[in-house]
Amino acid sequence: MSKSAIHLRALTHAWTGQPPLFQIEELTVTQGKHLFIQGPSGCGKSTLLSLLAGVQAVQNGVCQVLGQDMAALTAVQRDRLRGEQMGVIFQQFNLLSYLDVQANVLMPTRLFPSRAAASSRAWGSPADQAKALAQALGLAEKMWRQPINQLSVGQQQRVAAVRALMGAPELVIADEPTSALDDARQLEFLDLLLHTAEKQNTSVIMVSHNARLAHRFDQVFEMHAGGHS
Repeated sequence: MSKSAIHLRALTHAWTGQPPLFQIEELTVTQGKHLFIQGPSGCGKSTLLSLLAGVQAVQNGVCQVLGQDMAALTAVQRDRLRGEQMGVIFQQFNLLSYLDVQANVLMPTRLFPSRAAASSRAWGSPADQAKALAQALGLAEKMWRQPINQLSVGQQQRVAAVRALMGAPELVIADEPTSALDDARQLEFLDLLLHTAEKQNTSVIMVSHNARLAHRFDQVFEMHAGGHS
C-alpha cells in the first residue's frame, strides 16, 4: 500500500465562539503526489496549512501527516516533525534579512542534522545540494553572498523555495507562494518547483487563488467557507 503524505478525515476547525471554519470529510495525498487547494477568502485555506505544518493544534478529527497523528503530538514534537521532514514556503517568505542568500538557504541543514545528512547522502554535501537546487530554480551563484533585501521579490521567492527543498523533505507546504508574480512568472516558478520536488519524491501542497495553476497538480481540493469540503 502506498504511503500517504497526508490523510484527513472528519477534520474540523473553529475559532473560539465561532461556527466551524471548515469541515473536511476526507482527503488523502499519496507520497510524491502534489495537491492544489483553492477556495474563497476566509474559507480556512491558510489555517489548514498551519494544521498540516503543526503550527496549530488539531481540534477535532483525523489529521495524519507523514504517518504521524498530529493530534497526538506535543507542540515540541510537531515543531521537530516540521523541521526535520517538511519545508514551508510562507506567503511573505520569512527569509532572514540580516543573512545572505547562502545562509538563508542552508538554514534547515544547520538546524537539523537529519536534513544535513539527507543532503550529504544524495548530493555530497548541503552546499552541493544548495548549488544544484539554486541552478534548477534559476538563481545565479553570483547572488550567493547578496543580502536578502537586495533581491527582487521573484528572486526572494526562489530562495524560499530552495530553502524549503533542502535536505529532501518529504513534504513542502506552500501558502500563496506565487502571489507577487505575474502570470507568466507564476507558471515558470511553479514548473521549476514541482519538477525539482519530483526529483526528490517530495509532495507539494499549495494554496493559491489562481485557479489557472491547478492543472499542474495531481489533485485539486476545493474548500468552502463554513461548509463541508
